Amino acid sequence: MTMIRLLASLALILGLCAPAGAAPLAKQLFGAKSTASNHQPAPFGSYSKGCVAGAVQLPETGPTWQAMRLSRNRNWGYPETLSFIQDLSREAARQPGWKGLYIGDISQPRGGPMISGHRSHQIGLDIDIWMLPATRLDLSPQQRESISSISMQRAEGAYVNGSWTRAHHEIIKAAAKDKRVARIFVFPGAKVQMCKDEKGNRAWLRKVRPWYGHHYHFHVRLACPRGARGCVDQDTPPAGDGCDDAQQWVNNILNPPPPDPNAPKPKPSREYVLADLPPQCATVLQSN
Repeated sequence: MTMIRLLASLALILGLCAPAGAAPLAKQLFGAKSTASNHQPAPFGSYSKGCVAGAVQLPETGPTWQAMRLSRNRNWGYPETLSFIQDLSREAARQPGWKGLYIGDISQPRGGPMISGHRSHQIGLDIDIWMLPATRLDLSPQQRESISSISMQRAEGAYVNGSWTRAHHEIIKAAAKDKRVARIFVFPGAKVQMCKDEKGNRAWLRKVRPWYGHHYHFHVRLACPRGARGCVDQDTPPAGDGCDDAQQWVNNILNPPPPDPNAPKPKPSREYVLADLPPQCATVLQSN
């Protein structure tokens, strides 16, 4: 039994073993599906609460990319997502020391919540791209399970480290300038460094947003495709290049503000059941 089928079987068992009267969790239902639904491609819902019909699988290896961690079966996405990956990987291959890109998670075959890991990546429009330069594009499936990306951060994300290069800047810049892209998430120090280094038109920096983690990979989020009525876009980033905001993140890392004793305790996030997702997701699940 392959790893993918083993995980799918485990997810199905977990769903069947839910307490009497309790609906199985959406992550169990979607995690049990190893193939896409038999529909025209369409994203439904939002990036963190939705699913994708008719997803397409990114080929494991292409002229300028390789999909990593194949056992996760998360290299599925909306067709435009795969087109974007191919386009950006060609741009990356023009950078010194890069033959293309290593691609991490996109979405599960039918999107939806994942059994473990990301809360986003649910509608086939999110892509994790490794910071590790793709110097080889002949990695075996086994090697893609064992090789890891490398961290670009120093001082808990306040600064980039010595592994950061101008090539990282140019690849993220190329992604941000693509009209299909809504946002790119990187660790705060990377955004601040790009703000310091960019001497040309800075409009693209608006799309690059600081966020927790994201020092082993950067996360590209595409906007909802034109005509995708069931897709919910995220709000556009605030006006401006966002550099002051990123600097404030860095300042807070270096000099954390004192805790507020009156701040309410965060509530644990509730796991979604199928009824929490857009109604089209039930049809996506039921498809052969």
